Formats: sequence, structure tokens, C-alpha cells
Amino acid sequence: MIRTALAFLLLPCLAAAQGATPLDALDRRDEVLSWEGVGRLDTPEGFCTATLIASDIVLTAAHCVSELASSAGVTFRAGLTGNHAIAARRISRMALDPAYPGAGDGGQSAEKISSDIALLQLETPITSAEASPFRVGAPPGRGTDLSVLSYGRGRETTLSRQAICQMTEAYRGGIFAFDCDVTFGSSGAPVFETSFGSRHIVSLVSGGGGGAAYGMDLSAKVPDLMRELRNEGARPPVSEGARRLRVSDGARAGGAKFVRP
Repeated sequence: MIRTALAFLLLPCLAAAQGATPLDALDRRDEVLSWEGVGRLDTPEGFCTATLIASDIVLTAAHCVSELASSAGVTFRAGLTGNHAIAARRISRMALDPAYPGAGDGGQSAEKISSDIALLQLETPITSAEASPFRVGAPPGRGTDLSVLSYGRGRETTLSRQAICQMTEAYRGGIFAFDCDVTFGSSGAPVFETSFGSRHIVSLVSGGGGGAAYGMDLSAKVPDLMRELRNEGARPPVSEGARRLRVSDGARAGGAKFVRP
């Protein structure tokens, strides 16, 4: 089946929440060092977590921006701690996985989780002296130690890290369950594999809570979305009378969904 009940997705995760470490609040500037590429994404409707994957591109969950009519009022605040961010940039363009069906009735499904991916282009790049981007890698094996960094309800201005949690289940369609501690606002948070001294993003938090989270395989989709976003930016501006694709218009054939500037 294409659609899978959320309760079904979370059952193995709830049963396997063992060995995960508690959240650690990175509330001092020195504690955020080397994690500055993770930041808070502010929208007119609230906030999510997002991550720098290129000097001018951040990665987050599609549902964080899918209902916005434009990128106006959307800002990425890298390494936000208290009232200070390492860098703050407005968003100029957004590309969503073309398979993402939209928020709809607000319910979850396998289709929504597996395609809950968006890339956002910054108006101006963030320099390497401010924050370094993270790379996206292949999904981990079941039981691999992972790490999640996120903002959330009750810790809106404090980047919090769970140093160790695990992927507890892998489902057909590139959907994963984790025993990671997330809450409202943690959507879009990067799930890192940190083995062998490397730090690469293997999934995003699509939703969850109470020591359970679920996400998706990024490895095939993010490169395609990156190409779409770069190609869209390279096209000449359309005339005032020309039609510009919006999220609500659906996807182009074979292409990403875009939110107009």
C-alpha cells in the first residue's frame, strides 16, 4: 500500500527506545562550534529546524513551507543561540520534492513522509567563516548510532543535541523510524551519522514525539532537487504576464514543486 497509518510506523520505534542519550542544550556559543550549519527556519506560520548543505542552500521538511504562497518572510538563522545567530539570511527560492502531496488534512502517510523534503535558496551565501555546510549521505543500517540536532517547543532559541539515538526500523519506500527525542518545531531537523569521525546527514525528522521520530531516505532525492533549484535560478526572469509555478499548482513533469519568490 502507498499509504501507511502513522500508528503503524511508530509502533516498532516506541518498543525499541533503548540506549538513547538525553537531549543536551547547546546554550553557550562555544558549544555550538562545528554545528553552526544547523539553524532555525522562521516562517510567517512558525518555525522548523533546517540545515546548511551548500553555502546558499538549506535543507528542511517540505511540510514546513508547502502551504506558503511565497518565500516572503522566511528566514534561516544559522546556529541560533538565545537572541543571536551566527548568520541570518532571507530565503529567495524554494523547491519541494515533486512527490510531496501537500499538507491536505494534516494527517500523515507513507507518501508524505518519504517525500517530506525541501531545499531553500538563501538570498546571499553564508561564508565558510560563519558556518560550514554538511553533506548528505546514504541511509544507515538498522541499529547504527545517530545524532539529532533540533529546536523545538520549550527550547525555541536553544539548539539541542541528542548525541546518540538509533534507527530502529526501515520500511519499504525509504521510510525510517528512530528512537530520537523530538517535538513540535523539530520538523526538518537533521539526523546525522557520526561514525568514524564523519558527520553526514542521513535523514530528516518528518514528525514524532515522546522519544519516537520518523524520517526518509535523502540520498537519491536531494541531488535531483539541488539540480532543479540551480537550473531554476539560472533561467531568465519571466515577464510580468508569464505564468510562474507555485506550490499549489503541483509539479512540472519530472520537476520539483517551486514556491515563487
